[in-house]
Amino acid sequence: MLLKAEGVGKAFGPKEVLKEVDLQIEMGDRIGLVGRNGAGKTTLLKLMMGQIKPDLGTLNLRTSKICYLSQFVDVDRSASVDSTVGVVSEASPSLIKRAAEIEAIMASGGDADTDWNAISQEYASITDEIARHSSQQTKGKAMDILEGFGLEEKARGNMGEMSGGERTKVMLSRTLALAEQSDLIFLDEPTSHLDIETVEWLEDQLLKLKGAVILISHDRYFLDNVATRIIELEDGRLTHYSGNYSVFMEKKALDRERQSQAYDKAVKEKGRQERIAEELHVKYKFKSIHKTREKMAERVEVPDPPAEENDLQVRIYALGKSGKNVITAKELEVARGNHKVLDKLDLELLKGDKLGVFGPNGSGKTTLMKAVQKKLPYLGELDVSPGVKIGYYAQEHDLLEQDLTAEQQMKKTLGQQSAEARSILARLLLTGKDVERPISTLSGGERARLALAILLAQHKNLLILDEPSNYLDIPSKEAVEAALREYTGTMLLVTHDRYLLDAVCTKVGELRDGKLNVFNGTYSEMKGRQKFAQGLEVAEVYKAVSAFKDWSNGVTYKAGDKVIIAKCELENFKWALEAGKLKKAGGTELKKVRKPPADDEEE
Repeated sequence: MLLKAEGVGKAFGPKEVLKEVDLQIEMGDRIGLVGRNGAGKTTLLKLMMGQIKPDLGTLNLRTSKICYLSQFVDVDRSASVDSTVGVVSEASPSLIKRAAEIEAIMASGGDADTDWNAISQEYASITDEIARHSSQQTKGKAMDILEGFGLEEKARGNMGEMSGGERTKVMLSRTLALAEQSDLIFLDEPTSHLDIETVEWLEDQLLKLKGAVILISHDRYFLDNVATRIIELEDGRLTHYSGNYSVFMEKKALDRERQSQAYDKAVKEKGRQERIAEELHVKYKFKSIHKTREKMAERVEVPDPPAEENDLQVRIYALGKSGKNVITAKELEVARGNHKVLDKLDLELLKGDKLGVFGPNGSGKTTLMKAVQKKLPYLGELDVSPGVKIGYYAQEHDLLEQDLTAEQQMKKTLGQQSAEARSILARLLLTGKDVERPISTLSGGERARLALAILLAQHKNLLILDEPSNYLDIPSKEAVEAALREYTGTMLLVTHDRYLLDAVCTKVGELRDGKLNVFNGTYSEMKGRQKFAQGLEVAEVYKAVSAFKDWSNGVTYKAGDKVIIAKCELENFKWALEAGKLKKAGGTELKKVRKPPADDEEE
């Protein structure tokens, strides 16, 4: 066990962020921490790392081998990439401070109560840990990872010369290099700004780590592929679920149904007892026989009803007719200087198509969107059907005027009266003071919802969307997905969100080397694999009696290690069981397994 929290509470002023939190983390755990934006997930992470202290309860952290990737990393843009990956990680300032305190005690000679043996042991442990974080070995590993990202040339330059996605990769490289030597690995939105190819690489790296991984993410496909436990933070309390995100959603739906049934049953019983008491009181007006029933009604415990979920009420309608061939491009070329971003690209978007485009960062996805809107000079053929009315959603919301309020922006865009503008904004959960504040003060998620509200009200028959799920929490993403599925017009959608590609798109296209390769179907179908939830198996928990190696994947187990074995893997461990190297520890867990295709399926 690496960490144990019991009855932990944390408040900031009058707001209780965490209430009576219980949590236990062990080596090998893969935990996805989910919850709405502002629920307190980052606060919980900082508590677990020891960066802040709980107001109530106890939190026992049993390791100092911690690494952390923050959602928002403040990097020195003038610093070299080489020096950045060599910097001591963000988990270490408290260690450095404690080392300085011990050095001061040593320099002063201490006092009669000083336990020099304990002091020397603590100092040795801390200095070893600081050395681990800043070692040349870690730095070299991080540079190797950067080369794997294709950033070998840029790794010789400065952070300021890199894009946001490239800077994310630098910090991710540093964190992963530390993670190999860490017991606890905390990742806060690690897939932000990463393309699909990099995210899938990251999934494989995280599954190889021996330590416990605790990650905050709104990327459901990523959570499906990595997490074996989901912990939901809602109203300050934690609810624990075994399995990945898809399993969590099924279990949560069942829990809410049971909670709703229990609530309805209790309310019905309480009402029944109260009606009987009232009838007895009327029938036997001068007797106290009704009081027995009143006491029975009082003793009926009514549990809390399921929390109301204020999901976005989004409906996007397409108005106006267009021809069958909405967009036709043949040998489309767009250049940036001497570099051809789009190189003889062909595209046919038919009426009703919902095409999802993905590809590496810098492959030209945004260029493609601007080209089909004829906002960039191009060569080749590009025809847009008469009657097409384009609605464009910009990833960075650059069409929003920062000094206006949400209400003013809506009125300026649509020319509507205040009541109508507010009604549309309310459907996107922008109400009260939120619509009266300057857009510059809104969060990323609030700006995204405002941009979607404007798009919602315009009724365009062709939507061109650039990363519409960025900055949204999972409930908001699901509501937007439902709206886009119901949308009756044509859609060109650029995203790194694989779940969104599966949920909405009828076609997907990979943009690479200036060409667009289109596939009729979802992202998962294009990849030729089922969703990860269908690749889960119930696995039994074993314990290693003595050291041995699993020769099928090269993993070495030490005595006492927990070994999770799915039924389809049992043959690989048969010799270890027969040799007494393994014994059943009891219990089961869900495990990701790579199942071979059925005999009638293609490889």
